[in-house]
Amino acid sequence: MAGDSKKLQPIIIKRVRKGGHAKHGGAWKIAYADFVTAMMAFFLLMWLLGSTTEGDKKGIADFFNAPLKVSLMGGSGSGDSSSVVRGGGADLTRSTGQVKDGDVQAKKRLLSLKALQAEQKRAEAARLEALKARVEAAVDANPKLAAMKSQIRLDMTQDGLRIQIVDEQNRPMFDSGSAVVKPYMRELLREIGHMLTDVPNRITLEGHTDAQPFAGGERGYSNWELSSDRANSSRREIIAGGLPEDRMLLVQGLASSKLFVPAQPESPMNRRISVIVMNREAEDRLLQLLPNQGEAETVPPIGAETETAAIVPGR
Repeated sequence: MAGDSKKLQPIIIKRVRKGGHAKHGGAWKIAYADFVTAMMAFFLLMWLLGSTTEGDKKGIADFFNAPLKVSLMGGSGSGDSSSVVRGGGADLTRSTGQVKDGDVQAKKRLLSLKALQAEQKRAEAARLEALKARVEAAVDANPKLAAMKSQIRLDMTQDGLRIQIVDEQNRPMFDSGSAVVKPYMRELLREIGHMLTDVPNRITLEGHTDAQPFAGGERGYSNWELSSDRANSSRREIIAGGLPEDRMLLVQGLASSKLFVPAQPESPMNRRISVIVMNREAEDRLLQLLPNQGEAETVPPIGAETETAAIVPGR
């Protein structure tokens, strides 16, 4: 019986686990890694804030105060600097301070505009020089006009190309005291009008007389009226040559206020017609001085009497 009881005794196997952890396990490692990451991010943020320009700080503050407004319209300091280098330079090799992108773009546009204006001036000057050569060639090619070559003066002025037709003692443009254009002068004026049709510049036309006064003095019909009438007569002939009327910007009589030969006020060369093909700068300057197009002109009342004076020869 005793042998049978020993055979029936259960066998118990005990397994021991080694290297076990306490209740908390390894979670502290994850918490420590998160702490280190947060500290690194914090120090990076502090470094960035210390290196950020005042303009960018203002832009960041504006964004958090009104994000929609800054996103749609932009704000002060938004995009003021493209670099975190202190001083606002594009890189470490630059020594200049912070410049707003808008200021840089405005300066570039200003420089581009100046370059464009300079190029336009050069092109316009070349066009006027070509016109001068054309006028000279047309005068030489026409025998009738070539006979008047000594009366034609071509020169470049600050206002543009000036074409002057001066009187000669034996070949006047007008009869004494008259505003009727001589036939040979009519042909020259119409040829000038024909050549000006291809040039887009506006035209100024001036009439001049010598300094010899009228018998009635300056209170009646004087050199002022005569020079204006002669300028208008010349304008009609130039228009008849093909120049559109809207290209004529100003027609004026200057009497003897601008003498061609100041030392000889009564010289026939002082009696002249000046046709000025204006450049853009002179045209803009003149348009600023002229009254507005919609402004009413002063018209004398109907029936108003005007004084006239006797015309004496020699103008």
